Amino acid sequence: MPVSLPVHGRGAAENPTNRFEKIDVVMDPDGDCAPAEDGVKTIYLRDSTRKVIAHNDSPDVGFDWSINPYRGCEHGCIYCYARPTHEWLGFSAGLDFETKIMVKVDAPELLREELSSKKWKPATISMSGVTDCYQPVERKLEITRKCIGVMSEFGNPFGIITKSALVTRDIDILSEAAKRNLCVVMLSVTTLDEEVHRVMEPRASTPRRRLEAIAKLASAGVPVGVMLAPVVPGLTDHEVPAILKAVREAGALSAGYVPVRLPYGVKDLFEAWLERHFPDRKSKVLNRIMELRGGKLNDPEFGSRMQGKGVWAEQMKSIFEVARRKVGIDEGMPELTREHFRVPKSARKQMELW
Repeated sequence: MPVSLPVHGRGAAENPTNRFEKIDVVMDPDGDCAPAEDGVKTIYLRDSTRKVIAHNDSPDVGFDWSINPYRGCEHGCIYCYARPTHEWLGFSAGLDFETKIMVKVDAPELLREELSSKKWKPATISMSGVTDCYQPVERKLEITRKCIGVMSEFGNPFGIITKSALVTRDIDILSEAAKRNLCVVMLSVTTLDEEVHRVMEPRASTPRRRLEAIAKLASAGVPVGVMLAPVVPGLTDHEVPAILKAVREAGALSAGYVPVRLPYGVKDLFEAWLERHFPDRKSKVLNRIMELRGGKLNDPEFGSRMQGKGVWAEQMKSIFEVARRKVGIDEGMPELTREHFRVPKSARKQMELW
């Protein structure tokens, strides 16, 4: 893939061919189709899905049910394993993924219907199984806030994973749910280096604001943990002890990690990004990833895809575990309860009208 110039405020600078499409549009740099020099604006498209709770059958993912209020993610994290899912919609895994956001405006109403159904058996639902539920437009639309409000009303347990400090906006709902042991929150912290963050996760909350969010949630009685996901060998892996120390001081109860995953077109996007921003480290980073992934840049096998293989994988695990024990992150997250689940009277009456 040819390496493009950076696009201000974006992780990717390319829109590679959708692997499902037979026709590719090539931009003419001198013609009317040339991309705007001042960057690419985000557009929001209504997602007309009629079902909002998705079932996960991957054996190495820690949840069975999830809700994704948005498809695509404006945070623009260059390493995001979810980028190829945008190709299912006819878009590119590159700039399209972070600039063409599908919005499930009806998600709270659909969730209320599904939780009211006799088919639903109460179980923990993960917010952000694929893309971040607290990306920038959530500040205005409040779809995630309304969804967790519905789950709290029904007494259905839920977990949240996010890179955004915006989660603290909803502390009122989260703290009340936590009193009934209904929710946990996981913050993703990948680096403490502001410069690396700026180009790697351009529209996600800064590391400082994520640490502040952990502290605010913990102070409000909301169980909060951290995922170092992904750890990029040769770029961010040396930060693992410092990150664990910082998140523990902020109030994190648990921590986990996942080595970087680069499925499908993410491999090429990531390689072009390294050439653009870290050309001096490119070979080292890619070689370490290949050593973790059995000689390739991606390993799709269940189990090993979340841990890696070989000497570098063992070293990463050892460093993480030693650092985790040293700072005392060993309490773990509470097991959520389903005992409070009830279909509210208002929902029953509405179902009777249908």
